[in-house]
Amino acid sequence: MPDQDTLIRAKGLTKRFGDFTAVDGIDFELRRGEAFGFLGPNGAGKSSTMRMIGCVSPPSGGELTILGLDPVAQGSAIRSRLGVVPQEDTLDIELTVRENLLIYGRYFGLPRALIAERTARLLDFVQLTERADDQVEPLSGGMKRRLTIARSLINEPEILILDEPTTGLDPQARHVVWDRLYRLKQQGVTLILTTHYMDEAEQLCDRLVVMDGGKIAAEGSPRELIETYSTREVLELRFGVSEHELAAEKVVAQAPAERVEVLADRILLYVPNGDATLAQVRALGLEPLTSLVRRSTLEDVFLRLTGRRLEDG
Repeated sequence: MPDQDTLIRAKGLTKRFGDFTAVDGIDFELRRGEAFGFLGPNGAGKSSTMRMIGCVSPPSGGELTILGLDPVAQGSAIRSRLGVVPQEDTLDIELTVRENLLIYGRYFGLPRALIAERTARLLDFVQLTERADDQVEPLSGGMKRRLTIARSLINEPEILILDEPTTGLDPQARHVVWDRLYRLKQQGVTLILTTHYMDEAEQLCDRLVVMDGGKIAAEGSPRELIETYSTREVLELRFGVSEHELAAEKVVAQAPAERVEVLADRILLYVPNGDATLAQVRALGLEPLTSLVRRSTLEDVFLRLTGRRLEDG
């Protein structure tokens, strides 16, 4: 008997485009009420995975069940129970904010009175009630994202799929979107999202997988991944351009660190105590231009797993 709390199950899930394998045999499960993330650089296979989950792109191989159903044979039945926030806004800019929700609700065959009631509630939820009768085109990017989220909730979906939900937004607008998504999670909505923002994944995800080259490199909660693949603190050192290479050699050879990453502009030392390590670096006769002690993040996990920073991907 299938587990009622497992909403999506993938085993050996694969997506090929001709000779190119975008998703290379991945396994994962999505449980009811959690926020599950796919983290990785552009081209890692995140969006291809989302399109298979959204029943708009059939798998090339492996198994995928969504809400206990087969996405190839029962795609329309699954889609009626999903909410989708695509990477690009697909709003009708000729219509008003309210009309975008009303028309979308009709796609699901919902009664007009019910759509009107949900529209009022959702516009309040995404803080757009005062813009209800404004046209969409002049809205800010953040408002358009919030409207897209409201629209995706009109059918009261069991799973909300978000593909790069805050790409292109300024930090303030991103935080407003995060707040709305966090509230949805508190209300019991199951979220599945892709992002290449580490802070977004740390803020929103209960569990996540790190994808690279179509494969899953690691899986766990943000805290578990940091504890498994990094150290409690990171010491970041910057030296003058002419000193960088020599300093890096000396640090790698002599500094007491569990791991050292030499980047083009700085040196990262993975250590239990950054301040103590900085004193030891200075004892080697090295004086950095700047030094920073910070806690480990998912960015450090990604660097450890893939050998590059996320923005380099």
